[in-house]
Amino acid sequence: MQNVKLNNGVEIPILGFGTFQISDADTEQAVYDAIQAGYRHIDTAQSYQNEAGVGRGVIKSGVPREELFITTKIWVENVSYEGVKASFQRSLERLKMAYVDLLLLHQPYNDVYGAWRAMEELQKEGKIRAIGISNFTVDRAIDLAEFNEVVPQVNQIEINPFQQQSHNIEALLEEGIIPEAWAPFAEGKKDIFSNSILTKIGEKYEKSTAQVILRWLVEQNIVVLAKSVKPERMAQNLDIFDFGLTEEDRTEIKKLNEGESQFFSHADPQMIKWMASRKMNV
Repeated sequence: MQNVKLNNGVEIPILGFGTFQISDADTEQAVYDAIQAGYRHIDTAQSYQNEAGVGRGVIKSGVPREELFITTKIWVENVSYEGVKASFQRSLERLKMAYVDLLLLHQPYNDVYGAWRAMEELQKEGKIRAIGISNFTVDRAIDLAEFNEVVPQVNQIEINPFQQQSHNIEALLEEGIIPEAWAPFAEGKKDIFSNSILTKIGEKYEKSTAQVILRWLVEQNIVVLAKSVKPERMAQNLDIFDFGLTEEDRTEIKKLNEGESQFFSHADPQMIKWMASRKMNV
């Protein structure tokens, strides 16, 4: 597995297993299967309500904790100094872990700066190896970096062939912030797995459309999360290090860019109000 070095020296596996929309009851087996397939990077969040399942899957795998990279995220209602301190402890208890490798602020709302100070303290205490953000625009990420002690190590954002974010990725990398892609397959929207451009490229290398997308991302030094509950797909998604894309391939993929989210805008006032009202009690 290829690793990416973060700005504090911590290394993160470039391919991670995402657990979004997997129920807690099913997460244990999914995480176990992912680890057996070769994943060493597992991503969860308070709002996914499956941290306990991740913890059970890790224990069931028998793989030593220090060989795994575990990420979780602080939900909006807990984004404050005290909220992070209290809710992170609950996350550790659900995960049955003494530390996590990466803690992210899941959304750019509420008391971001108070929350960040709490995360800096937890990192100094050794309870978090790396700290970062998710769904922050570049200007918000840089603002956070400039006015705090620790520059975010990661910004987890939507990146896929329809929302390529090339300029934002370049700006993040210039600041030393590693971009991490969620929804690399756009959750199957617009029949992405049958897309003619991606399918044609895949046929050239005897690879699936999903493998082409993942290869396209890792070649940009982007950490990427892939999700599947099928062991054969898990193994397939990891099998992307034996081929490389050409400049012609990348030019063709660039044609797919629509330059907008395939889901929703984080600048939409109604979306912000919805997230503020979504009490998860986590």
